[in-house]
Formats: sequence, structure tokens, C-alpha cells
Amino acid sequence: MTKAAMKTYLDRSFSPTSAIPTLFPRTKKTNNMSIGIGIVGAGMISNFHAKAIADSTNGHLVGCYNRNTERAEEFVAKHGGRVFKTLEEMLADPEIGAVSVCTPSGAHAEPAIQAAEAGKHVMIEKPLEVTQERCDQIIAACEKAGVQLGVTFQSRFHESSRLMKKAVEEGRFGKITMGDAYVKWYRSQEYYDSGAWRGTWKLDGGGALMNQAIHSVDLLLWLMGDVSEVSAMASTMTHERIEVEDIVVATLKFKNGALGVIEATTTTYPGALKRIEIGGSEGSAILEEEDLTQWEFANETDEDEAIRKRMAGMTETGGGASDPSAIGHHGHTAVFNDFLDAITEGTSPQINGTEGRRSVALINVIYESARTGKTVQL
Repeated sequence: MTKAAMKTYLDRSFSPTSAIPTLFPRTKKTNNMSIGIGIVGAGMISNFHAKAIADSTNGHLVGCYNRNTERAEEFVAKHGGRVFKTLEEMLADPEIGAVSVCTPSGAHAEPAIQAAEAGKHVMIEKPLEVTQERCDQIIAACEKAGVQLGVTFQSRFHESSRLMKKAVEEGRFGKITMGDAYVKWYRSQEYYDSGAWRGTWKLDGGGALMNQAIHSVDLLLWLMGDVSEVSAMASTMTHERIEVEDIVVATLKFKNGALGVIEATTTTYPGALKRIEIGGSEGSAILEEEDLTQWEFANETDEDEAIRKRMAGMTETGGGASDPSAIGHHGHTAVFNDFLDAITEGTSPQINGTEGRRSVALINVIYESARTGKTVQL
């Protein structure tokens, strides 16, 4: 995508019910009118949140808190803002209206709940948390405090994903028979050794499925609907010193009767773009990262050929297939714009706590099936 096309894409506003962006341009607000945001956690993903906030239409970065103050100082040297020595200090700052949680996955609940209790809106990097119970604690705290809760499943905001959602809602696939997700990525041993929390059940919540493939699980549920039955196998095949799986395969039965497969791994060098496939009696579509590599329907429309041309070659990065930092931040920007709009307009973010919980719940059922060797009914 060209820089001009990317700017046009990011300037569009998204309505909760639309399948593709509308063409109403946003107007950048001054900092006096925008919402101050504090980031908790200064790991790799915090950089993407900072860039997204900088590009957002009505938010600005106030500062960062990290338990290791040195890391926070490095963060603000790069992105601006100021260092908060404690979370309490950050939450006491009247300029901060929202907090972005970028701590390890299994440490999202505590700062999120504390922020909600302080009256701050909460954005959380995926996953919402690593268990349904901890997800529910966050959701309940935000509901009780009357603050907004958002989760960064940015793939839902890609135009190609929305085109697939629109085609599903319009019945263009006919009777949908299959829905599959494939995430065949590569992570080195050094990746897992780079942080003590990586590869642990407590703080990572799982391996290839919970950490890497959760975006695809979220998309699959968004497109196909809920799952009624799961059978899975998982293993740790090529990595050492981790508690979690580096490969998992699950077969699914959706509530609409369709069947599907989820394959996730961090063992396949050099890694490939994540892929979603939907097929039915009247059409098939394949999504690879942001590219639509197949878009075929029995009843073609005038727009279909234009979609095929426009959605080919949309992916500009490696999509995180082998390098977790090899992603763009435009998806995060769209998530933040939607979240900040929800705050100012008093609506719900498109990916709220309930939506963010869905993928965590399914992934934990997949893990249960893999542990017990049994098919699990949802």
C-alpha cells in the first residue's frame, strides 16, 4: 500500500456496523481537546501503542510506567511524555483519561482493574487476559466504574477483513461449510529466552495459540460465529525451557454447522503469513494477512474484480511471521481511534471486553481438549 493510500485508509472512520471504512475524513484535534493516555509496560508492543496514539485523531501520550524505571526512561526518550515512578502516580495525574496496558498477558488484570477503579478508561493489548475468570474480573471492574474497555484485535479493522465480514453477512458464500485459520510462524529459542515470562502458563497463558495465533482465532470467531465442539492436539517440539506448546492443531464444529481447523505453530522456518479461509456452497475467500488471495463467488458483482485487484499486495510487512516486531502500527491506530471515539461519544468500542473474551475462552477449551485427549462440548 502506498503512503498516500495508507493515509487515506487511516483517516477514514469506522462505524460498528459497517463492513468497510466510510469515507468521512477525521480532523486531528489539539492536545487541549484530546484524551491523555498513559502506557503501563515498556516492552516491545508498547512502541506500537505509542505510535498509534501519536497518529490517533483525539489522543495524546502523557507518559509511561514500567517496574524497571530504566526501560520507561528509554521509552519516553523515544516517544516523548514523562516517566511515572509508580502506577499510583500515573493514575493520580488528571491529564490521563485512559490507560493502555502493555504488560505480559497474564499480568493485565491488576493494572487494568486499578485503572478502572481510578476512573480511567482501559485499552489492553491482546489477549484481554489468559483465563476467562481474569477476563471477567476486568470486564466487571470497568462496568462497575463506568469506563470504556477496549482490546487490540487490530486485524478486524483491515479493509480485507471487513470485506470478508460483509460477504458473510450478505450471504454471498451460500451455506458456509468450512472456516479455517492457519498461523505457521517461526520463533527462535532466543525469542523465548528473551523474557522470563515468555513460554509460561502464568504470564504467557499459552504458546503459539494464545500468543501468536490469537488474532486469527478472533477473526475466525468474528467471521464464522461461535464454536460448539472442539477436538485438539498440542505439543512442544523444537523449543526448550518453555512450559507451553509450540504447535497445536484443533478441529472445530461451529454452531452454524460448519466445520473448521485451527493450526498454530512457532516451529516452521522461516514462517508464512497468517491465513483465514472461508468456503461455502456459493463462494470461497482466502485472507493472507491483509491480502485477499482468493475472492470467488457463484454470483459475481461489478465490484468483485476491483476488490481482487485492490486487495492483492496489501501486506507491506512480514506480518510477524518470523519477527514479532515486523508489523505495521496502522491497525493499532484504527483500534485507538475507535476506542477514543467511544469515550467521547459514550458508545462501546467495537472490540470491547465481551468481544475480547471470546478468543481467550475458545483457546482455553482447545487447551483442555489437548490436555485430556477428549472432544469438548462448549
